[in-house]
Amino acid sequence: MAGESVVRVLQLNVGSLLEPGWDERRHEVVAWVERLQPDVVCFQEIWESGSSANTAGWIVDQLVERGERWHWAFAGAPFAEALWPDPTLRFGSAILSRWPIERTRYERLPVLEDDDDPFVHQVPWELFAVHTAGLDVCSAHLAAAPHQGRHRVQQVLAIDSIIAELRGGADRVVPGQRRTAMPAILCGDFNAEPDSDEIRFLTSLTAIGDRTTFFQDAWRVAGDGGPGYTQDWRSNPIAAGLNIHRKRIDYVFVGDPFLRQGHAGRVVRAEVIAAEALTGVLASDHAGLVAEIVWPDRPADGSGPGDPA
Repeated sequence: MAGESVVRVLQLNVGSLLEPGWDERRHEVVAWVERLQPDVVCFQEIWESGSSANTAGWIVDQLVERGERWHWAFAGAPFAEALWPDPTLRFGSAILSRWPIERTRYERLPVLEDDDDPFVHQVPWELFAVHTAGLDVCSAHLAAAPHQGRHRVQQVLAIDSIIAELRGGADRVVPGQRRTAMPAILCGDFNAEPDSDEIRFLTSLTAIGDRTTFFQDAWRVAGDGGPGYTQDWRSNPIAAGLNIHRKRIDYVFVGDPFLRQGHAGRVVRAEVIAAEALTGVLASDHAGLVAEIVWPDRPADGSGPGDPA
C-alpha cells in the first residue's frame, strides 16, 4: 500500500574466493549496493585470513569512502585442511545493516556422515544471524551439489529450529491480538530449486517427518512472475564456464505475516538483480535479489560509523 514504511533487503552470493576475477568483480558489488540503496545486505562466500582482509570489509570500506554509513558483522569457519591448508582462513557470511548490530549467532549446518563425497564435509555450510534495529536477519549457505538434497533437508530443519529459538515467543499467535514483532528475514544461497523438498518445507508446501514451518518466498509472492533464475549460463559467463544449468537457488524468505500489526512482514516487491553488469563485469556467478518488506515501526536510519559490530 502506498506510503507504508519498508525495509529493503539485498541478497547476493558474491563468490569472493572460489570463483575467478574477484579483484574486478568486487567493484561491481559496490556499484549494485550503491544503486539499490538497501537497508540490510546478506552476502555469502565471504572470507578472510591471516594475510588477507575480509572481503565484505573491503566492500564496506568503499561504501564508507563514498559517504555511506554501514554497520556489519562476519562469521565463518575454516575449510578442511585437505581442501584448503591455511588454518587462518574463515569462510562464511557477512550481514550489513544501516543500524547497529546488537547480537550475532553463527551455527555450522549439519551434513550426514554416510556420504563419501569429501567436498560436502570439507566446506563449513552455515547459518549466520544478527539482531539489528528489532529485526532478526539470517544468512544461510547450504550444501552445493544438486544431488545433495538429503543434506539440505537436514540443514533446513536445523535452520528452522535455530530461528525458532532466536525468536522465542515473538511469533506466538494470541487470539484477539495482533502480533507486533517483525517476522524473521532469512536470506541465502540454498542451492535448492523451488520444487525441492528443502524449499517446499520452508514454505509449508510439504512436511518433513512430523514437522512443518512457513516462510514467504519473496520472489513467489511479489516477483514479476518470471522464472527468477539466479544462475543462468546464457547470460553469466562464470556460470557458463562451470556448465551450471539455469536455476533459481537464491532466496529471500520472510516469516509469516498473519495478524501482524500495520501489515508487518508483507512482501511488496521482489526483483532479481546483478544479472547484468554495471561496470563491465558481472558481480558473481549468482544473480541476487532485492526485496521490500513492510516495516511499520521502521526507525530512523542509523548514523554510526561503518565499522564491524
